[in-house]
Amino acid sequence: MGVVVRSALWGAAAGTLLMGALTVLVEVSVPSERPSSLFVTIIAMMVISLTFGGIPGLAIGTGIGFVRRSIQRPSQPRPAYLPTPQQPYDMWSEMVERCAESTRRVAAAVQTVPKSAANDWLQRISEQLTKELDDVRGIAQLGRALGAVDRQHPVYQRLLKAAHDFHQFENEVGRVALQMFDHPELDEARTHLEVLEKQLPQLST
Repeated sequence: MGVVVRSALWGAAAGTLLMGALTVLVEVSVPSERPSSLFVTIIAMMVISLTFGGIPGLAIGTGIGFVRRSIQRPSQPRPAYLPTPQQPYDMWSEMVERCAESTRRVAAAVQTVPKSAANDWLQRISEQLTKELDDVRGIAQLGRALGAVDRQHPVYQRLLKAAHDFHQFENEVGRVALQMFDHPELDEARTHLEVLEKQLPQLST
């Protein structure tokens, strides 16, 4: 049985008893000029007790029950909105992102070249650059593991050179892609693609 129902029943019972006791007191204290039968008197007292005691007591008890239930209900903890911690500056991520930007731009440039055998070759070169990007990430992870913070550190200098090579290669891909717009045939583009393939950054060698 809920808190509200129990409070309502207790309120109705208390109100009925109090009004009943008051009615009996009045009946005993004030003599009636026309005495009624005992049965009629009891019925009248019950009706008065229920009407003027039970019903108001029921209403009051219900209100008290709602108050008690709201007090007893466990409050839901508010989600903690913790401030987002500021990420410390990471010079390794900066170098990796520079290489990743060049890789994305190369892939986007390749998509603009007309479909042809030469384009397929250029696509393979772009995929090889993506594999070299994994080596860039590995070098950056090495720098973090060593706890290096000096920009003159050999690992950082290696990444700096990689970022430069990726950017230079990006420019070469743009130049070759522009030439392939006019000469998409493989025979025409073969020389340019061979030179481009030799210029591909080779971090693992």
